[in-house]
Amino acid sequence: MARRALLERSAELTADDATTPRQPHSARPDRAATPWHGAGGRWLIWVARAVAWAVLLLIGYRGVVAIVQGPVSRAPASSGSLTSGSSQFPVTVAEAYALQFGDVYLSFSPAGASARSQELAKFLPPGTDPTAGWNGAGTQRALDEHVAAISVTGTHTAVVTLLAQLSNGRLIELGVPIYATAGRMSVSGLPAWLPGPGKAIPPSAGRQTSDQSTESALRTQLPAFFQAYASGDQGTLARFTARGARITGLDNDVSFGGIDRVYAPAGGSTRQISVTVTWRLRSAATAAGQSPAAGVASATLQMTYQMTVVRQDGTWDIRSIGAATGALAQGPP
Repeated sequence: MARRALLERSAELTADDATTPRQPHSARPDRAATPWHGAGGRWLIWVARAVAWAVLLLIGYRGVVAIVQGPVSRAPASSGSLTSGSSQFPVTVAEAYALQFGDVYLSFSPAGASARSQELAKFLPPGTDPTAGWNGAGTQRALDEHVAAISVTGTHTAVVTLLAQLSNGRLIELGVPIYATAGRMSVSGLPAWLPGPGKAIPPSAGRQTSDQSTESALRTQLPAFFQAYASGDQGTLARFTARGARITGLDNDVSFGGIDRVYAPAGGSTRQISVTVTWRLRSAATAAGQSPAAGVASATLQMTYQMTVVRQDGTWDIRSIGAATGALAQGPP
């Protein structure tokens, strides 16, 4: 009976095992039950980061290349452009070179013909006539010369125009062709004698209405100012100077001789006036600290100034003083 009971119990356990699902052999069954989703969106983040780094590296590379190569060059100017030539042609040296040549070229005499040819040969290309076209006759001397203009015609070529005063009283211009390369220069051809500037006649200023009462007041006030202006007396000048302005004097280069003309146009509290003054020039003896010879008159010159005056506290104070334009200098008599 006992044996039968044990067999029946064993059969029941076996049936239970068959109907009960097998559990996995894990210490943490709850973790195994949770489903795994893999990396999910993390791989998208890494792709975005890679793209961002690529863009930054590209921008940095382009920036470095731009710095190394400099600004983008534009299309060059035509070969005949003065601008392209002037950026390379040694303008300052060429002007000085032409001045030295012009001083020799414009001065000649039969007695100095040989010396002149030797000097000109220093400026002319080898094989060029050292007389530079002079026939050996006549006498002329350059008294003064200055650079009037320069026209750069190419990388190596230019024409320097000199303004020269000759011993015969003529004022002329001289065009000197210059060739320059590798720090060397020469006068590449015979110069050209050009007319000097003619005399221009300014338009008439016409008769303008003047303020006679203001002119009368200024005639009384201005002599003391010009005396201080001639000597450079800053204390006295300050009494006549408008607030905020500063006027320096002539430091006794001249002395005051008188007021010859005052012109003040009608207007408000600020006027542009012209004043003609006679200056006494210092003699050579006075400049050397000696007394001038008895009976020798000092030289005088009339000069005209344009002045800005401002009406302040019942007087005309001076804001500025300088050279007058031609029209304003004339004014009505």
